[in-house]
Amino acid sequence: MTSSPLRRARTAVTSLLLLGGLAACGTTDSGADATPNPSGSSAPASESAEAAAETGPDSALTGCADDDTATATGPVSLTDALGRTVELDQPAQRVAVLEWGQTESLLTLCVSPVAVADPEGYTTWDTAEPLPEGVADVGTRGEPNLDALFRAEPDLVVVEASGGDESALQQLADYDVPVLATAGADAADPVAAMSETFDLIAQATGRQERAEVVLDELEAHLDASADAIAAAAPTTTSFVYFDGYVDGGNVALRPFGQGSFVGEVGERLGLTNAWTGKVDELYGLGQSDIEGMSTVGDAVLLRTGTYNESGDLTEALEGNPVWEALPAVAEDRSVAFAPGIWTFGGPASAVQLADAYVAAFSG
Repeated sequence: MTSSPLRRARTAVTSLLLLGGLAACGTTDSGADATPNPSGSSAPASESAEAAAETGPDSALTGCADDDTATATGPVSLTDALGRTVELDQPAQRVAVLEWGQTESLLTLCVSPVAVADPEGYTTWDTAEPLPEGVADVGTRGEPNLDALFRAEPDLVVVEASGGDESALQQLADYDVPVLATAGADAADPVAAMSETFDLIAQATGRQERAEVVLDELEAHLDASADAIAAAAPTTTSFVYFDGYVDGGNVALRPFGQGSFVGEVGERLGLTNAWTGKVDELYGLGQSDIEGMSTVGDAVLLRTGTYNESGDLTEALEGNPVWEALPAVAEDRSVAFAPGIWTFGGPASAVQLADAYVAAFSG
C-alpha cells in the first residue's frame, strides 16, 4: 500500500531536524542569588541584569512598529545551508518555523510566523522577540506534528538541518511545501553563522533591506557595549558562561567554550573566554561538574537565569561546599544573566547577551 503524502512529508521533515535536544538540553537557574559584578560597583548583578533586560533589543534594534524598510517582490531563488536551490514564486509570507532561533529571526525581520514548534518553550527561553497571539503550535522541535503544520498552510517551512537527504527534501517539494534548511551553528565563527542564517531567512521573505539595517545596528551595539566595558575597567575580563541540569541530585554543568555563540559575543566585547576544556565541533559546548570550575582562575562565572522546572540549579548549588569554595563564588564573581536570553538565538538575542555582559562587567 502506498504511503500518504502527509506520511512521506512527515518522514522528510523529521530527517532534517538537527540537534534540537542539544540546543535545549540542560537546566538553568532562577538567578535569585546573583552577586555583585566584578567592576566593584555596589549595584547587585541581579539588578543590573534586570535593567539590561528592560532596555533589551528595542533600545538597539529599530522595532517593527518603526520599520520603514521595503519588502522585495518577485520570484526568489536562493541557496540554503545544505547547498540546495530553493525557489519561490514570490517571497514567503506564511512561514512555519521548527526552531527557536529561526523563529526569533523571522520576528526580527517583522514577519509573523503562521506556525512554530513549542511556542510555550520559546516564550520561556527566548524573550528577545515576543511571539504574537494566534500562531499555530506544531508540537516539539524534535518531533513536529505534521498534521498541524500543514493545516497552517505555510508557503515555506524553515528547519535546522545537518545533512543532505535530497530524496526526503524532494518529497516535501513534490507536495508544494518548500523547505529552507538553515545551519544550527558553526563553531568556526558562530556570530557570522548567525548572521548568515538571518540573511538567508531575509532572502526567503523578501526582507533583505530590513536584515541589512538590523545587522548594522547590531554591530553598532556591540561596539558600544565593548566601549562601555572598557570604560568600566573591570578587575578581570575573563569569564566562563555555563548552564546545567540536575539529575537525581547530581549537578552537571555545560560550559560554553570556544566556538559557542555566547562565548564569541563575549570575546567580541573584549572579554576572554576562560573555558579551555573539550567542546563539541558545532556549538562549542563542553561538559563539567562543579569541581571543573576550579580550573578557570579568576574568571567570572556567568550562568543563565532561565528557570527550568526539571531541576533548579540555584538550589542545587546553594550550600554545596565545592561551589561555595570556588574563588568566583567566594569573591562575589558569580553572576546570573537575566531570564529568557536564548543562547542559540539571532541578532536580538545577541543584543540581550551584550547587555548582560555590560551589566555583569561594568555595572
